Amino acid sequence: MRSPLSLRLLCLSAVTPLVVAAPGLANDDFDYTPLGLEDLTLAQADPQPGTENEPVTVTPDESLAKEEGSLAKAAQNPIASMSSLPIQWNSTPSTQWAPRLPIPGTVPTRYVKAEPNQTVNVVNVQPVIPFSVSKSLTLVTRTIVPLISQPWANGSSIQSLGDINPSVFFVPTLKGNFTVGVGPTMVMPTATDQRLSSKRWSAGPTGVLVYTKGPIVAGGLINNIWSFSGDGGRDVNKMLIQPFLNYNLPKGWYLTSSPIITANWNHPDNKGWTVPVGIGVGRVFVVGTQPINASLSAYYNAVKPEVGGQELLGDWTFRAQVQFLFPKRG
Repeated sequence: MRSPLSLRLLCLSAVTPLVVAAPGLANDDFDYTPLGLEDLTLAQADPQPGTENEPVTVTPDESLAKEEGSLAKAAQNPIASMSSLPIQWNSTPSTQWAPRLPIPGTVPTRYVKAEPNQTVNVVNVQPVIPFSVSKSLTLVTRTIVPLISQPWANGSSIQSLGDINPSVFFVPTLKGNFTVGVGPTMVMPTATDQRLSSKRWSAGPTGVLVYTKGPIVAGGLINNIWSFSGDGGRDVNKMLIQPFLNYNLPKGWYLTSSPIITANWNHPDNKGWTVPVGIGVGRVFVVGTQPINASLSAYYNAVKPEVGGQELLGDWTFRAQVQFLFPKRG
């Protein structure tokens, strides 16, 4: 029996920058963007041996422990041949909705009411579907649909569908310990509340490199998008780098780290970087006949973007994920 292949869902961040103005400010051309939500719709990507990219299978005579271990490795390759439905929740408490700056024209001077006491919540629904083009090529699609709860003025929040982010990876069949996938990614201005939309169509190249050996799965994903169409909003030029490292343990358990590093190249003074560091733990288990991958992780935002000279993003982002796996039954 051929050993099941690696797959880890690819939960790329959906890039949904905000361009809004603080309420009540006349003639205000300052961008009061509360947060760059592309820094918060976090992703997670990791892999394990088996680079031929054949469909992931489980067989009836396979022991439960062995099946869970195999699927844990399979759930760690962003470009392997297994359908899955990840649902990922990301929460960043102690977030400030806007910079606390003076309001022009007020006597005595009044300041924007903003305290770091709110929480950003982003739920990403991210179906991953592979298509076998030939024995030497697999096409893997992933679409990120973000559901956002964004802090707003006076302790309120905005709930909205965010900008949808589809990606396509062309994955050639390779021998050895490396898997490579390249293709296009796009961000569509689909947000149901325009305050949570880039208002621009953006696209660019994306690529994944995966190295697997023994219990260790390591690699990285990179993309850069530029805006090319759309009314309103600002020009988009953003990069995402996601290194990942997984260590697989017995009985489907694993340790994982997959921080998402982002850079907004249009941000003044090169203050548009987000650099988190952290770790998590997960396990693949079976409920009835349904394999599920669940994980919890925490990331400290060591470098945060500045808006109006102030850091608005909370120090910690917490991630919880449930991923439904659909391997082929042998």
